[in-house]
Amino acid sequence: MTLESSANVKPKASMESFHDTLIAHGLDLTRGVTDTLQINVGLRCNQLCQHCHLEAGPHRREEMSPEVAEQVVRLAETHSFATIDITGGAPELVPILGSLVSRLAPLTPRLMLRCNLTALTDGHRDALIHDLTRHRVVIVASLPSTSDAQLEAQRGSGVFQRSLATLQQLNALGYGHPQSGLELNLVANPTGAFLASPQAQTEKRFRVFLEKRWGIVFNHLYTFTNVPLGRFQQWLQRTGNLESYMGKLAASFNPCTLEGLMCRTLLSVSWDGYLFDCDFNLARGLFLGGRRQHLSQITDLPAPGSPIAVSDHCFACTAGSGFT
Repeated sequence: MTLESSANVKPKASMESFHDTLIAHGLDLTRGVTDTLQINVGLRCNQLCQHCHLEAGPHRREEMSPEVAEQVVRLAETHSFATIDITGGAPELVPILGSLVSRLAPLTPRLMLRCNLTALTDGHRDALIHDLTRHRVVIVASLPSTSDAQLEAQRGSGVFQRSLATLQQLNALGYGHPQSGLELNLVANPTGAFLASPQAQTEKRFRVFLEKRWGIVFNHLYTFTNVPLGRFQQWLQRTGNLESYMGKLAASFNPCTLEGLMCRTLLSVSWDGYLFDCDFNLARGLFLGGRRQHLSQITDLPAPGSPIAVSDHCFACTAGSGFT
């Protein structure tokens, strides 16, 4: 059973909804074994990225309280997660992050932190960087483009050079070097209304450019297609691209992607403790399995075979373009 929500993303009249597309292909989207815990610690960010599905920015004040953080730690102590993934906003700006990293690291073999690079090394986070290095936290860093003009059009003036400087600092600590055990992965996304380029090709291009010109190394690069939510959806509407972009996503639907979708194995917790199938559904306000639940109310993880809430933004993850 798949739960459908009426989307704020309006497809063309001739375009089937995501729910109907699944039915037309004889498919159903349900959960597998939940082995990943994703924690969104807040929406405050030092950037106003054009592609942000959460509309994060300096003006946002939503952030995880110590009480909810305690509930998150108890969940991780009670259940075994192969991966714990901390995201935001810019997680580095949330005061409880250092404590959360130190308490979660012993509870999982793989603790990840998603960052935008510019908030991590702003001169105020030396203790956090020490904790990340000591606990061997995987850093997943957003770097949309190797073009300064393209990147700054999406993320703001001066971001390109600051991002490169942070990558160099992380390299100096051992991050990104194959034998160090300190994993540094990059994430790239398109800077316009088009699908992500092939991942292997993009990784090769980034690797050659960054190492040759800046001496920067990294472990892996992942590409993803921008999800038509939040600030990116607003940009699509302003530029008259929303209808064509949705049509492009729907036309690229690849049924082979369903088995590996992150929503099948991931439990997403918002800064205020509510549960979602993924961070995109969090942005859309679609609760886990279509039912509003708080972290404090659950005793077990979602069972395999339980429903996943879907809407038309899900076409972005099934377009067969980029990592989902």
